[in-house]
Amino acid sequence: MILSDADIRRRLTDGDLVVEPIDDPELQIQPASIDLRLGRTFLEFQRTNIPCIHPNSEQEVEEYVEETYVEEGEEFILHPGDFVLGTTKERVEIPPDLLGTVQGRSSLGRLAVVIHATAGIIDPGYRGQITLELSNLGTAPVALSPDMRISQVLFT
Repeated sequence: MILSDADIRRRLTDGDLVVEPIDDPELQIQPASIDLRLGRTFLEFQRTNIPCIHPNSEQEVEEYVEETYVEEGEEFILHPGDFVLGTTKERVEIPPDLLGTVQGRSSLGRLAVVIHATAGIIDPGYRGQITLELSNLGTAPVALSPDMRISQVLFT
């Protein structure tokens, strides 16, 4: 069963489910989800001259990934075809009896921005920020602003 907003509010108040900071509960808590905001740190995959990527080579990954921090009042431009890792501003703590599912918001979907390629599940017991696998599938660059509502999390 997916938790309703009343269930979410009760679990947040009881403290067994943690999503923080929620600066505007009336805006962020939806009928069956919580809107999560974009953090400030991004991992950008640089175009390199290597013939291929070996997923099991940590050293290799460090050679083509660059961290970008977006300052207050600035934006991150996600260009067509780009893939970057971002994080949510909020940190979550999922209790052992719940599973979280991260979904994109339709307002960004209409701009061809997707927020995850494969990692949409938040396991029971997870604690931390949510990693977002951001891609621009469209034809125009899209400006992403830290603190914007970028995704939503449902609890089952």
